[in-house]
Amino acid sequence: MPPLARRSTAAALLALACAASQAQVSLQGVLGNKALLIVNGSSPKAVSTGESFQGVKLVSVSGDQAVVEIEGSRRQLRVGDSPVRVGAGMAAAPASGGVIVLHASDGGHFMTEGRINGEAVRFMVDTGATLVALSETLARRIGLDYKRGAVGYASTANGAVPTWHLKLESVRVGDIELRDVEASVVPANMPFVLLGNSFLNRFRMKRDNDLMVLERRY
Repeated sequence: MPPLARRSTAAALLALACAASQAQVSLQGVLGNKALLIVNGSSPKAVSTGESFQGVKLVSVSGDQAVVEIEGSRRQLRVGDSPVRVGAGMAAAPASGGVIVLHASDGGHFMTEGRINGEAVRFMVDTGATLVALSETLARRIGLDYKRGAVGYASTANGAVPTWHLKLESVRVGDIELRDVEASVVPANMPFVLLGNSFLNRFRMKRDNDLMVLERRY
């Protein structure tokens, strides 16, 4: 084999070896002495201290941080940070997307910041709500022309009240943005947006005590 060909082959083998000794890892949450890890775009996995998942060993957990190791190389991760490469050539990597991790509030509700049509709002997950629902006051604040939507009526203690059914151009939570999400605007005093099933049904939902993981289906 010519020297140049041998060098090219050696370089290719070295690149493959480096890739095999690397993993793209992100910390999605902490559950006591367990860390919720995503490795190379996998589904979130709860890993105990001392255990390994896809070649990545969890060394320690403290607060919202964890230390992981692969082939002697260690990195410290923090909840919410972008994934990093652990192993040879530990450069930062872009987020893999497709997963939303929510932590329950003291009251047991899953709250999160997000955006509707690019405008900042606060969501509360409501698995009993058919649609994403927001108040007239909030709809006006974010510039939603909701009265062009289909008019309906809802029964309340004070009688029937009008509601407006429409599609939101975009709903964003974390790094995930969905388009054309059905919603309802109601004449109620709500300090947050109900994140109902018109959004949630596009995800697989997993619940582990105070942690909720939404994995995008489509």
